[in-house]
Amino acid sequence: MADTQNARETERVEPVWDQDRTAGDETLPAGTNGGLRGISGSDWAIFGAIAAVSLATGIVNGLSAAQDATWRGESYDLGRRLFWEMSSVTVILLTVPLLLLAVRWVRQTPGLAIRAGIGASALVGFSTFHIIGMVWIRKLAVWLAGGYYDFHLSFATVLYEFRKDAVTCLLIGATVWLFDSRRDLKRASATGQNRSAAPQQSAAPDVIWLRDGASRIRVAPREILWVASAGNYIEYCLADGTQHLIRGTLAAAEAELSRFHIVRVHRTRLANLDRVSGVDLKPSGDFELTFDSGQALQGSRRYRSSVVALGDRTTSE
Repeated sequence: MADTQNARETERVEPVWDQDRTAGDETLPAGTNGGLRGISGSDWAIFGAIAAVSLATGIVNGLSAAQDATWRGESYDLGRRLFWEMSSVTVILLTVPLLLLAVRWVRQTPGLAIRAGIGASALVGFSTFHIIGMVWIRKLAVWLAGGYYDFHLSFATVLYEFRKDAVTCLLIGATVWLFDSRRDLKRASATGQNRSAAPQQSAAPDVIWLRDGASRIRVAPREILWVASAGNYIEYCLADGTQHLIRGTLAAAEAELSRFHIVRVHRTRLANLDRVSGVDLKPSGDFELTFDSGQALQGSRRYRSSVVALGDRTTSE
């Protein structure tokens, strides 16, 4: 408990259990990935849509190239032309996770210049990876077949491919942006509906009981500032400075307290949004909450959407 006491003295809450998470502490909503961490259900939907469009486009381009060849007096050779297109599509699909990260980085980064820099870097990286990957897939396949593939490397050839890559990158980025924007709107709408419905829940108790074995402690939810994971326990910090260490999981506490606007702001912390007097949004995407008691609590960018709406009713410091 010494670390928590030191944190209270400096008016900054930084529990030492941040890196001591148990499986029961985390509630993972379906279809979310927590910002920049991994691929989730909604991301697979984005990937599936991009893959379907890319494959369809590749097949159409292959058929068109074969037909154009016959009009020029060349052989139809549909298989070879479809292979050229599919080698390109394969590399494009391999870069989709990188474009997901780039788009979300741009969405979380303030400042037009920085956003433009991230976008330009993503475009150059995408085109470079696409050209190199596509060429080497073709070279390897043709070599295995006993032939030789010549990309005819030149500035004009690279510029030709880069123009197509720029359009492809823009379309994929726009698709990811639209999917994420739609998801954020649905979350914001759900949050608003939950909050508007809260006053109608007359059956909801105005007190909770913290149970630890045979002991019970009566607490008014309004008096809770934050709740933090502490290994196999959870710690409740109240506005008067008292703390209660209760056996349980943060996920269970989150389910019980969410109706009181006590929500997750970090993988190991819940915060009472009704006691927040200020929100400091960091350029990194993380944020800091200041309570009306003067204490401060750090939140992670993964849960930034939980506090964005607070800007309408709080004054940032």
